[in-house]
Amino acid sequence: MGDDAAQAAGAPEMAEGGGDERASGSTPTVFISYASQDAAVANSIVENLEHHGLRCWLAPRDVKPGALYADAIVGAINEAKALVLVLSGSAVTSSHVSREVERAASKRKPMIAFRIDAAPLSRALEYFLGESQWIDVRALGMPAALAKLAETVGQGLGQTVAADPVASAKPLKRTGGRAKLIVGASVVISVGVAVALGVHFWSQSHKAAQSAAAVAITDKSVAVLPFVDMSEKKDQEYFSDGLSEELIDMLTKVPELRVPARTSSFYFKGKQATIADIAKALAVAHVLEGSVRKSGNTLRITAQLIRVDNGYHVWSDTYDRKLDDIFKIQDEIAGAVVTALRVHLLPMQQPSAREQLHTGNLAAYDLYLQGRQSYNQGDIAGYQRAVTALRASTALDPRYGAAYADLALAQFWLTDDSTLGDLAADVAGFDSALAAAEKAVALAPGLAAGYSARGFLRSAIRFDFAGAQADLDKALGLSPGDANVLHRSAILLAVLGKLPAAIAREEQALALDPMSAEICMRLAFFLVANQQLAQARPLYEKALVIAPSSDRALFNLGELELLEHQPDRALALFRRTALPPFSLAGQAKAEYSLGHVDASERILEQFIAKYGKDSPNFAARVYAWRGEKDQAFEWLERAYEVRDDGLPWLKIDTGLRNLRGDPRYKALLRKMNLPE
Repeated sequence: MGDDAAQAAGAPEMAEGGGDERASGSTPTVFISYASQDAAVANSIVENLEHHGLRCWLAPRDVKPGALYADAIVGAINEAKALVLVLSGSAVTSSHVSREVERAASKRKPMIAFRIDAAPLSRALEYFLGESQWIDVRALGMPAALAKLAETVGQGLGQTVAADPVASAKPLKRTGGRAKLIVGASVVISVGVAVALGVHFWSQSHKAAQSAAAVAITDKSVAVLPFVDMSEKKDQEYFSDGLSEELIDMLTKVPELRVPARTSSFYFKGKQATIADIAKALAVAHVLEGSVRKSGNTLRITAQLIRVDNGYHVWSDTYDRKLDDIFKIQDEIAGAVVTALRVHLLPMQQPSAREQLHTGNLAAYDLYLQGRQSYNQGDIAGYQRAVTALRASTALDPRYGAAYADLALAQFWLTDDSTLGDLAADVAGFDSALAAAEKAVALAPGLAAGYSARGFLRSAIRFDFAGAQADLDKALGLSPGDANVLHRSAILLAVLGKLPAAIAREEQALALDPMSAEICMRLAFFLVANQQLAQARPLYEKALVIAPSSDRALFNLGELELLEHQPDRALALFRRTALPPFSLAGQAKAEYSLGHVDASERILEQFIAKYGKDSPNFAARVYAWRGEKDQAFEWLERAYEVRDDGLPWLKIDTGLRNLRGDPRYKALLRKMNLPE
């Protein structure tokens, strides 16, 4: 999900009692602008300011049901008397934050920057924040900074704010059956520690998956942290990130070595977390960190391997080389790590066997790294930039298999997210994605990513589950320690109805990628399908700790509430879900379970009018939930015709469980090449 959508989804569990009452129903005093990654800090600010009687506006809490988010945000900025910006590295790179700050500046709103890290500002933010007030959390500490913020806002608005040293030291609240962490005055919990506490809470309450969360820390384990861009213009982050990702990919292939996946290692980027915090959350004994300085064709790369329990520098080195040596440097760093940790490279990891995975064209490699960085944004704009960069990369080197593998996935998600209602564009985009995956496999048969991408696409686009199984088995053989490969293999096993095997494999993936909200949600989904509801809940809650803006986590948690006969709780969660198709379909089911048949029908009609053409599977699930089987099968057939990406879950979808005894259900399974 991109920043715009993430902001719309907002932070989890803002106070559902007094806070909401104070903040809504009248003109807000303060608009809170923040990147989704900083939701916990934004929550603390709101809690603190509203404790002092200063009304806040925060998305999505204060967006009225049915309102457009963009309109609501613009209106709130116009009406607010001041804007508080949670200033961080994430905020600097967030397009929605930039737009909010620019809007506030254009309306001459006073702005206060609540700075939580040392990330350099963009030129645009430097300009717009030139005359704003600043509060530096790093210098003051969080409690003092929150108190200072309340005082500053109050003074600026002509309100007296009494000093309150314990204003943010409230105990854990209980709302909606879940505790919320409030920042305390007596101790400042860094983002990294809070995450570690979230992991600890989850592993305590989820015994069935405890082996996946509480992994024994072995000496042969290392997390590769994002290398820091030290270039003069700070414009080479894509290159430093790319180097880190390449090292993760290389080390992942060493069977004796445990290496957390990119999602988990990069989760802490820009956050105030110590190396010890990170290592504890990722269950590793060592971390590899470093920096990159790139100027023209000249590189300086520093790298150091640190043992976390004693801070000992196991190994370090500096490389002053030409850009042409980048692949050799990667090999040398990986080799130094495996030597220091006393593990052994397999032949596949030797440079001579890895040549097919790289390119001799440095411009193509540079575009490849830019494409990967854009893809990792996870939104339409990012996918579009990724496709553009990766196509340019493959044009420069038509034999670059790794670039084709990433192009296949970027093209798929771009098509899936941007061609709603245009079946011809869907077909063309999906065909292009599959062709890129085919090319990746043909050019680099030793590359797991090519088989992994093709396996995923064969399943999602063609419903070719046998072909997908062959591809993913091959990918697992090439890279058994790759969390993404394990994850995609687990999804296919679940689609085929092999739930115990899917759960076991997804637990393996989670052990390697403990900070992946996606893997947490999928594992929970599989557990629900396997009727292990109690074990699923903590996983959805963990996903919301990791990704407060996850609409899918909110939606899936709402579905779980329905299955546990709590439709009122489900309805509240569905209303908080910012993706309209998910929200409306969920509300239609919850209203029906509450006995509000007319309301359910009105919402379903609204859904069909707006989204029925693009998401027919949702309509089928609502009809099935209401016991209207004929209509459910009618919409399932429509879902099959448009290749709705929710349809492959047919065999395990709990929302369709009451259709399984109908002959039409088995006929549809056969049509989809799924086992009966």
